[in-house]
Amino acid sequence: MQLFVTHATHYTYDTPVVYALQKARLRPSGSKLQEIEAWDLTVEGGKIEAGYRDHYGNNVDLISAEPGTQSLVITAQGTINTHDLAGVLGPVYGRAPLWHFQQITPVTRLTDEVAAPFLGVFRAAPNPIEGGHALCHEILSKVAYDTDKTHAATTAQEAIAIGHGVCQDHSHIFIAVARQAGFAARYVSGYLRIDGRVHQDANHAWAEIHVPDLGWVGFDVSNGISPDDRYVRLAVGRDARDAAPISGLRMGNGGEELMVSLQVQQ
Repeated sequence: MQLFVTHATHYTYDTPVVYALQKARLRPSGSKLQEIEAWDLTVEGGKIEAGYRDHYGNNVDLISAEPGTQSLVITAQGTINTHDLAGVLGPVYGRAPLWHFQQITPVTRLTDEVAAPFLGVFRAAPNPIEGGHALCHEILSKVAYDTDKTHAATTAQEAIAIGHGVCQDHSHIFIAVARQAGFAARYVSGYLRIDGRVHQDANHAWAEIHVPDLGWVGFDVSNGISPDDRYVRLAVGRDARDAAPISGLRMGNGGEELMVSLQVQQ
């Protein structure tokens, strides 16, 4: 499937910025799941200082704001040809070893008591693939999709207690359980074409586990499926912080407002 993506992130500041540096993971990489036909990253109110590939294999751009600016717009736009391989990326690796993706992070930490029911469902399946799908169903039955109950810093443990969450929360729970089951697991940020809808509120996220003799396999808990040709992979990491499309720092007084515009269409 050929997908067209336009993703604009607009920062506005109450007072002129003294210094700001953003780390953008907004350039997708090619793989057997996707071919990058054309892609461009533009900046208004700042400039791209450098670009590199990080230890996860993500393409990263360092973007600085012009001193004194009160508006910074970062726009990623391009065309990607995607393929439906039932979420199987395969044995594709960066510099980070597999054991790195078995490390528990603050947002993917679950107590044994909370993890036990989910672990039971995962381990009862005859193989990791069926276990992953069973785990997706179990997470959705316990943590309903809801955009109003959690926030960017919510942990997997907190989302389970709340009983509601978004794709970030679902992915963190899945990753936490998979790691406790002994699997390498990671977070994936990207885009999803939603049927009948071009404009979207935010990018999407899902999880991957490493299955012996097969490699990385994706699971989108929020939609209860493995990613197909409607998905575009942007970045990976141990959790959402590692794979965030944009993260950074700013020096200066005053508030900051963020507005995101995203279009994904065929």
